Amino acid sequence: MTVANAIVVQNLTYSYGEGALRRPVLKGVDLTIKAGEIVIMTGPSGSGKTTLLTLIGALRAAQEGSVKVLGQELAGASQRQMIQTRLDIGYIFQQHNLLKSLTAAQNVAMSLELRDGLTTAQRRDMAHKILADVGLADHVDKVPAQLSGGQKQRVSVARALVAKPKLILADEPTASLDKVSGQEAVNILKKLAREQGTTILLVTHDYRIHDIADRVVELEDGIITPAKPA
Repeated sequence: MTVANAIVVQNLTYSYGEGALRRPVLKGVDLTIKAGEIVIMTGPSGSGKTTLLTLIGALRAAQEGSVKVLGQELAGASQRQMIQTRLDIGYIFQQHNLLKSLTAAQNVAMSLELRDGLTTAQRRDMAHKILADVGLADHVDKVPAQLSGGQKQRVSVARALVAKPKLILADEPTASLDKVSGQEAVNILKKLAREQGTTILLVTHDYRIHDIADRVVELEDGIITPAKPA
């Protein structure tokens, strides 16, 4: 099913703690992202960006409000519905989170293991192809310790995209990279996502990569401010 809006968040509120220690982080967030759109979200540390990303990514249960992702309402969703939604989402984090004992190809192929009907050979071939697409054709058999920081993050991009997800969520993907490596990683992400028609929501403090986005929004004091041109 194709949906016009990949993400529709309405009046979303989220707090940590209980009783006197309860601290609101999201205070009635509204955010709509069209299918195929690339949106960057900025905001001060502690403003709730990662919390919002995990709610949209079906990694955390919503408390109040509505979070509709790829046509599925996640507020009040069952565990099965949450898991099913995650299968359509690729995740990229600040730390590459690669398994040290596995090669680049094995790390990428792991994200295909929940896909029914794929043989080991098919998973390997898909991993090799996407690694070639991110410029790592000569590094498929290397373990993370043999790769640079930029190459590791490109493996993370490949891992997120290999199953052709409908949505990519990226949390500070360039924070540990230098300017050149960070720009290369996000440019590759943008190119491949465009080819696949994938929607991207990317959280960053890195103003140097704002030019990859269709628009930039800011989360501050628990609410989204009006969209800014990228």
